[in-house]
Amino acid sequence: MEKRGFAVIGSYLGQGIELPRRKTGKSAGYDLEAAEDTEVKPGQSAIVSTGLKAFMQPDEVLMLYIRSGLSVTHRIVLMNQVGVIDSDYYDNEENEGHIQIAVLNLGNESFTVKKGMRIAQGVFTRYLTVDGDMAGQGMERKGGFGSTGL
Repeated sequence: MEKRGFAVIGSYLGQGIELPRRKTGKSAGYDLEAAEDTEVKPGQSAIVSTGLKAFMQPDEVLMLYIRSGLSVTHRIVLMNQVGVIDSDYYDNEENEGHIQIAVLNLGNESFTVKKGMRIAQGVFTRYLTVDGDMAGQGMERKGGFGSTGL
């Protein structure tokens, strides 16, 4: 049985989506690429599709961070600074667990994220809960982005 990894969502099968991989043996993050071109205008935000979903153990989370080259060179940042992909996001009925990256352009010029461009890195990690935590008992995630409420 597989413990953690990435898969291409159904609507992007056959479209040349690359599964994330680490660039070196000591890299913590798996580079996620854009699945299609996305323009990000100055001062505006956009959603970058990856065409991917991630599976992991119930006590794990995938943390997403912008690649430093994009933030330093092009002033592109994540809208929420760090993305959180919960284990129950995988295969949810709304969007199959599609990892989409919300970015903001702090620069003065439009920037186009090109298909295949490495946009973010994902780091799998475990998390802890407090004693007596009853969250989620009897509850099942149904949706995608923002599905647990504001």
